[in-house]
Amino acid sequence: MKWLVLLGLVAFSECIVKIPLRRVKTMRKTLSGKHMLNNFLKEHAYRLSQISFRGSNLTIHPLRNIKDVVYMGSITIGTPPQEFQVIFDTGSSDLWVPSDICAIPPCSRHGRFRHLQSSTFRITNKTFSVAYESGSMKGVVAHDTVRIGDLVSTDQPFGLSMAEYGFEAVTFDGILGLNYPNVSFSGAIPIFDKLKNEGAISELVFAFYLSTDGQEGSVVMFGGVDHRYYKGELNWVPLVKAGDWIVHMDSISMRRKVIACSAGCEAVVDTGTSAIEGPERLVKNIQKLIGARQRRSQYYVSCSVINTLPSIIFTINGINYPVPGRDYILKDSRGHCYTAFKENRVSPSRETWILGDVFLRRYFSVFDRGNDRIGLARAV
Repeated sequence: MKWLVLLGLVAFSECIVKIPLRRVKTMRKTLSGKHMLNNFLKEHAYRLSQISFRGSNLTIHPLRNIKDVVYMGSITIGTPPQEFQVIFDTGSSDLWVPSDICAIPPCSRHGRFRHLQSSTFRITNKTFSVAYESGSMKGVVAHDTVRIGDLVSTDQPFGLSMAEYGFEAVTFDGILGLNYPNVSFSGAIPIFDKLKNEGAISELVFAFYLSTDGQEGSVVMFGGVDHRYYKGELNWVPLVKAGDWIVHMDSISMRRKVIACSAGCEAVVDTGTSAIEGPERLVKNIQKLIGARQRRSQYYVSCSVINTLPSIIFTINGINYPVPGRDYILKDSRGHCYTAFKENRVSPSRETWILGDVFLRRYFSVFDRGNDRIGLARAV
């Protein structure tokens, strides 16, 4: 969710909290029509008490999977707890969910926080707004108890949206930002930092394993790393500067030829973005090189050529991270194959790419706040 996360530690495995994630398809592509959406939600009601369980070392929250490229997990807010489905987003820092005061469709179609039903709720007079690539929100800062599995943050500041734009067809209720505090739009302390300050997290790390289409088991883990989710060793990449999950990328190549990032560039490692995004001219060139043809806003290829498409190699800190054709080609609701490369309409001062879920499904990612670095390894 970028633009208008580590040490390989298992010594304190009892402090690792894992929250399984599943891929979900946007409602616009999955269900057409308001009545179909309402019927779907009624038939697939999510009941935490029925399907979640607690082990000796971790807490797991299974999620609905509607087979697409968004990963979301459940949290609760308030006393008694009210449940919400959120994106765990390394591209932003704010936590927000819809307010029951917000009556416009983007809010009314999702779970809304009922503040009068929470005995630990308190409001502030601070307002803020956040602009994402896919939409925007305006809201007010409030405080209440927030739970991520067994992690509990009391009096946690969070946003209550009073207006939303562009989120009508998404399945998630809100967003939980995992970026640094300095990029917060609300000015509130992010939940990871508050948990850190309160000693609830033993190691200042969190990590993501994002499963591939048709498979379950995606997780975000806090406080350590479970090595069973990746192969080999973690390759550590220092951040360009502390304060944002951005690393230096050496180049992007295909068939031994550099096709982008020729003089080095920056790469945003963003769990809240589904695609791989880059400058318009360079992305269009990649589409041309793989033989993709534009149809409206997407670029399509014949599904029969997926296994013959070349790998695209992202070289970061001297290490090659190939993404084969079968990973950067997705299928739409009609079974047609389109590329997962997207043009970034924002033009930063230097060449910048966003490595979203397409890249992160292939590479297990560790976000180390204690040492301002990101670890990458081949996912199992």
